[in-house]
Amino acid sequence: MEVTDLITPEGVIASLRVSGKKQALQELAKRAAEISGEDKRAILQILIEREKLGTTGIGQGIAIPHGKIPGLDRLHGLFARLDRPVEFDSIDGQPVDLICLLLAPDDSGAEHLKALARVSRLLRNPETCKKLRGSETEDGLYAVLATEGGTSEAA
Repeated sequence: MEVTDLITPEGVIASLRVSGKKQALQELAKRAAEISGEDKRAILQILIEREKLGTTGIGQGIAIPHGKIPGLDRLHGLFARLDRPVEFDSIDGQPVDLICLLLAPDDSGAEHLKALARVSRLLRNPETCKKLRGSETEDGLYAVLATEGGTSEAA
């Protein structure tokens, strides 16, 4: 599985302006609804419920909010670079500026876990994150994601 199987150019936001975690999830749910055709309130509710189980802020300025949506046709991903870092209750206590949202069909099982693992491996690479933080346009961000996330040796 390649990152480009999850995230399309339309699913990239270069400078998302939000004041906190809740607003970030709201904005991402809105964009995810546009891309997936699902209800934005339902997406937001699933993301909030997932955050209640434990933060999706994995550290080093990265968050990977995710959830399963009944009736979703396939895995969908969004990537956002925030215009400024926000508190996200991350495991390392650091604010987040890179967010990758993943939505999966309710019955996706292993496919959902593979997608999470793939994105996590990509974003745990400090050099990749440096490139993402240095990219100012959607096209630039997508190019980094496509180039750095194009190999799936263990996915």
